[in-house]
Amino acid sequence: MDLGQLSIDLGRHRRTAVAFVLASAVAGAAACSSSAPAHSTAGASGGAATTVTLALDWTPNTNHTGIFVAQQLGYFKAAGIDLRIVPYGSTAPETLVATHKADFGISYQDGLTEAAATGQDITSVFAITQKTDVVVGVRADSGITSPKQLDGKTYAGYGSPLEAPMLKYVIRQAGGTGTFKNVTLNTDAYQALYAGQADFALPEPTWEVIQARLVGKPLRTFELSDYGFPAIYSALIASSHQYLTAHAETARKFLAAVLRGYQYATDHPQQAANLLIQANQSALGGQKQLVDESANLEAAQYYKDAGGKVGVQSQARWQALTDFLYRNGILADASGKALAAPPQLSTLYTNAYLPASDQSP
Repeated sequence: MDLGQLSIDLGRHRRTAVAFVLASAVAGAAACSSSAPAHSTAGASGGAATTVTLALDWTPNTNHTGIFVAQQLGYFKAAGIDLRIVPYGSTAPETLVATHKADFGISYQDGLTEAAATGQDITSVFAITQKTDVVVGVRADSGITSPKQLDGKTYAGYGSPLEAPMLKYVIRQAGGTGTFKNVTLNTDAYQALYAGQADFALPEPTWEVIQARLVGKPLRTFELSDYGFPAIYSALIASSHQYLTAHAETARKFLAAVLRGYQYATDHPQQAANLLIQANQSALGGQKQLVDESANLEAAQYYKDAGGKVGVQSQARWQALTDFLYRNGILADASGKALAAPPQLSTLYTNAYLPASDQSP
């Protein structure tokens, strides 16, 4: 296995200032190749299949497993859907969704909330991960055994406005003052730490932490929730209010197939990992051990909520993180001015397009 190829995981930390990207990229998105209008093709039974576009947030990985499972096993086809997966490019999926150039896109809770705060047409319809898929990480041999020891250290981040307030909160909860230096990553988290560029980072336990161990550069990690930080939907599927209103039935069929895919990935992680690799040989063909371990971890701890449900989102989760973002001045309108009031939760997420039995957390 060529573990040197594993730099693709940087995209799973696409935690940039999404609101700024949306504001500056709306015009350019109009020219995106994914803007082809929806049309019908032959379905599984010979009838018309509805084309649905889904924009990825980066190179295919285990956050996307259920989608590729549903595609490989024919769940979309059986639902009368011709799924067109839009590879990640220079335009963020939030932009493609909000400007109606893609029907659905992979996003994350804080990024979507920032985008919605600017008035963009975007809402979350499916939670891919139920557990926060980011941890505070340090070198395993660093001697750091608590976040309180991060005072005065250097953090390697990704440019998200949430990162510094979140880390300050965690460090203070651990007994520190929450003061640290901040540099922006241009490499994988574990590489930055082992190169001496920084002392701590926010790697993903389902990918980078595994990757670091596989290449002999293990990390010690600290769960954000252990220090009282609100849980985050680190990966979700977003759509636009416009699309959902105009194509409600198609959205329900699409999400029912997606749900089947993630339920399969939960129940059969190894088979699901194989299907993900088969669908993405060029990106994942040489990384079977990483994909297998990640698939097992996501199936065991991330895809299902506390009640064993897949895809569903809770008001309490959205309320807690939205409140934190608002209190820390992270949410701004289209002009860059801090919001005078937090956004309405009903505009940020919905379970209404999931199968009836899965609409309540």
